[in-house]
This record gives sequence, C-alpha cells and structure tokens, in this order.
Amino acid sequence: MRALGRVAWAWLLLLQLAGASHVVYENLLELEAATEAVPPSIIDPLLRTGYHFQPRKNWINAPLYYKGWYHLFYQYNPKGAVWGNIVWGHSVSRDLINWVALKPAIEPSIASDKYGCWSGSATMMPDGTPAIMYTGVNRPNVNYQVQNVAYPRNASDPLLRDWDKPSHNPIIVPKDGINVTQFRDPTTAWRAGGQWRLLIGSATTGGSAAAHGVAYVYRSRDFRRWTRVPRPLHSAATGMWECPDFYPVEAAGRRHGLDTSAAAVSGSGGSGRRRAVKYVLKNSLDLRRYDYYTVGTYDRKAEKYVPDDPAGDERHLRYDYGNFYASKTFYDPAKRRRILWGWANESDTSADDVAKGWAGIQAIPRTVWLDPSGKQLMQWPIEEVEALRGKSVTLKDRVIKPGQHVEVTGLQTVQADVEVSFEVSSLAAAEPLDPELAGDAQRLCGAMGAAVEGGAGPFGLWVLASGDRRERTAVFFRVFRPARGGDKKPVVLMCSDPTKSSLNPNLYQPTFAGFVDTDISNGKISLRSLIDRSVVESFGAGGKTCILSRVYPSLAVGKNARLYVFNGGKADVKVSRLTAWEMKKPLMNGA
Repeated sequence: MRALGRVAWAWLLLLQLAGASHVVYENLLELEAATEAVPPSIIDPLLRTGYHFQPRKNWINAPLYYKGWYHLFYQYNPKGAVWGNIVWGHSVSRDLINWVALKPAIEPSIASDKYGCWSGSATMMPDGTPAIMYTGVNRPNVNYQVQNVAYPRNASDPLLRDWDKPSHNPIIVPKDGINVTQFRDPTTAWRAGGQWRLLIGSATTGGSAAAHGVAYVYRSRDFRRWTRVPRPLHSAATGMWECPDFYPVEAAGRRHGLDTSAAAVSGSGGSGRRRAVKYVLKNSLDLRRYDYYTVGTYDRKAEKYVPDDPAGDERHLRYDYGNFYASKTFYDPAKRRRILWGWANESDTSADDVAKGWAGIQAIPRTVWLDPSGKQLMQWPIEEVEALRGKSVTLKDRVIKPGQHVEVTGLQTVQADVEVSFEVSSLAAAEPLDPELAGDAQRLCGAMGAAVEGGAGPFGLWVLASGDRRERTAVFFRVFRPARGGDKKPVVLMCSDPTKSSLNPNLYQPTFAGFVDTDISNGKISLRSLIDRSVVESFGAGGKTCILSRVYPSLAVGKNARLYVFNGGKADVKVSRLTAWEMKKPLMNGA
C-alpha cells in the first residue's frame, strides 16, 4: 500500500473518525495524484480575489448588524479547502468591505449538532439581542437534521464573540413524515400577532428534480416551543428547497429596505395607512445549484404565499444567472436597506482547491429592491465598495466599428470596477429570435457566444484578457427581433462567456446568461463589471440582470491582465461613456 501524503492522510483520518469505509483510500490516492499534477498557474496567489470576502484559507451564513458592527457568519471548514468539518466562521466589519476574522462562533458541542453545524439565520429579538437559528446534524452517517438556537453569552459585547446553546435544544425536529435528511436552513424569524414565524426548507418526496420543494411554517410565542402549521407556506415541483429566504419589499419601487417583520397591506396605501408591500420568496435548488425567487402576496392569517406570476415557479427569476448560490438577505437598520449576500464556489477541481489552500468566496454585497414594475428585483453593489476606487480612466463618445475592439489603457485592470454606457447606432440588423431558444437564455448564449458574429451585437467587454487575446472573458449584450406573436419590443440577451478565459485544462467554463427586461428601442444600455482576479461580477441595465463568473487565467494574471471594449455585430456601437477604476485591496480577514 503506497504511502499517502500529508493532505491525503489528514482526510483519511477524518473519514475514519466519521465512520467512513476504507474504500476511500483509493479515492484519496487519486486526489493526491491530481493535486501533484495541478498546473502552477492555478495555485498562483495572484488568482486569489483581492476585494471579495473570503477567509484566510480553506473552505468558506447569517449576516446581521449589531451595535455598529456588521457580522457575517459563514460555513467554514477550518481543516481543509473542501467540504467537511463545518463550523460557523465569524467576521466583523464597520463598512461591509474591510473585515476582521474572529474565532468560530458555533462549533459542534452538543448532542443535537454533534455531527455538524449547518446553515441558518439570525433574528433580532424585541430587546435588540440577536438569536441564531441553525441546522444541526445529530446522528452519524445519516444526516438527521434538527434545528437549534444559540444566544450571545454577553449581549453588551458588540463583537458577539461568544455564543451559548440552551439546554432545550433541539427546538424543532422533523415529525409527521418529514424527510429527516431534507429539513434544514431556518430563515430569519418574523413577528406578528404575538407570534414568531419562520420557514424551514424541505422536499415532500425524495430528492429528485421532480420532487416538490416546500417551505414549512413554524410558529412560536416564546421562541422556544415551535409548532408546524399544517399547510406549507408555498410549494412547487422544483426539487428540494434549501436556504429559503422570505422578506418584504416596498411595492412602490423605493430603494429603502424593510425589516422582516414589516406588515403587508393590500392596495397602494393612503392617508392613515401603512406602506404597501410585496413579499419575496427565494429558494436554493439543491440539485440544479442555483437560486430563484418569486414576488407575491403573503396572507398572514392563512399563512399562505401566492406568487403574482402564476408561472413564477417555472420561469425561475434569479438574483444572478451565474455562479451564485445559497444566498441570504438581511435588513440593515443603519442605512434602511436590504442587503443580499451570495456564495460563489470554485470552477476548478477539488485537487486545485487543496493545492491552493482555499475555496469559495462571497459575492460583493448588493442592495436589493423591487423594480417599479413590481415584476422583478433590482440589485446594485453597496455604495461602500466605491471607497476602494483608485486611479481611473475615462472614454467618451468612442465609436466601435463592426469587428473592432479598443483597449482601455492607463491603469491596471486585474482588480477593477468598470461602468460603461453603450448606444447601438441601429437595431435594424438585429437577428430574429429562434422560438425554440426564446425561453432559454443559457442555451441561446451557448449557441451564440461572444465569438459568433451577429447583427446588433455581440458588444461589450473583454475582461481579464491577455495581450494577444488568447485569453479573455467576454461580458456582452446581443439584441434580437422578437418572435412573431410575442412582445413587440426587442429582446436583450446578456451573457458572460468564459470559454476562452484560460489556457489551463480541466476547468469548468460554462456560459451564463439571462434576458434583460428593458426597453432598448433607443439603442442605449449600461453595464457595470467588478473584476477581481478570478471573479467577474456584472450588472446589466442598472441591476436588472446580474451574472457572476469564476475564471482562472494563466496569461492574464497580475499586470498582464488587459481590458477591451469590443463589437462583434454589424452596426456601429458608441461608447457614450466608460470609466474604469483600479480597486484597492481592503483588510480581508488577515490575508
């Protein structure tokens, strides 16, 4: 039996302690061999993000604001850069940009979380003290899931460094036929009519994609004894729902956020009435690995949520059409806004992650609000990120001819913030939209990527590009004539195409895409891209459509990364204004 390296031996020991079979030995040999074969460029420290949140090392849930500090609790493996040994990491910040890592907040220590402390949420109690609800695993090799609560040991400590788990844990257990392995991720609780309520994600049958995802409602008067409401808040044939999130938004389209316990009022409001609100229900699809949401109405008495769009559970509006999962919002009382966090995993291999020593990042926190149409959410990077902007360059009224590209020079762009406004000279050349692809942006982008010449587009940015452009990640728009019998306005597709992002082998390089619900009849549309070494986070049309991609260049690294504007269509495209800023590195958990 060949000797194992240190990393493989460590994982073998952990698996043996967990009761795993000795057959994992061969898999560990393969992992070690793969680790030894990782291309040097994959583990280049210059690919580690500069201003996106991540721990100092290893694998990377409940955000909150308390006594002047923002807290981020996150799933964290202190022993390795792959999934396992999950505890609740804890970092604090004054501005959501500069972060200081504290010791883990919650670790396995009681019978009801002995085998894992999984996801959960934070709730502010009436006296202003936070409580954390989280899923614990209490049986080996089964993933039997129960819900626990923890409270700060010292509520006067603004950093919330120590947490206690009361003896009455677990406070919620699966009963009455609930699948014990699919019962997790309690939401932030809300209070109305003298009772607390929260949701837990589950599935009604099995774990297949045909199963019904379900959000169970639990109620309590004392935050200790919880009772399940007979009917779920909502359910749909989507597969397992995990990491549910449920919160109110102002129906008038204002950017102000609402506390989770804000009461819903039908109608548009008036004298002596509280503001009208809508509700957002978001779920993470376990098997499909993306988040989707609906906007609708919540009936508190019936404990029922109804999406405004009857097809909402089929259309799958998404916060982000890229690498973005297990998202969570929280209400920020300091600035009266709702902030969205989302997790982006790596697109390389597990062996790469072990070799790097880290895996997973958080997207830049985003302010989220309801579009004035009431049909979808809008998102935009929090204003604090602009404090990282440094040296800048600007282009104005630059026309990009068909088939041409222009380099943006005068600054380093491996870590940058780019805002650009485009104007297409004519939409007459726009191609007809294939009816078979009219409802599938992902397939449409895969068939008509950045390298495929079009009519009105593709036009946009090449980011993290090498000087010879053999490596480049394209973020672009393409405009289509609407299908016959459909909407009369042009159809706008936004894509992130990383298929040429790296010469490194064995990378997952999918195209990501979403349609943009905007009127481009005047030819104008905007794009913002946050570029950070191995992540590209883009916002189309002021935040209507968002796409995050992970990329791992081998040439376009550090000072060798370039930025271009390109036009692959048949019509002139004017860059009305482009401003690019170098982005400084904030304090990031001691890294």
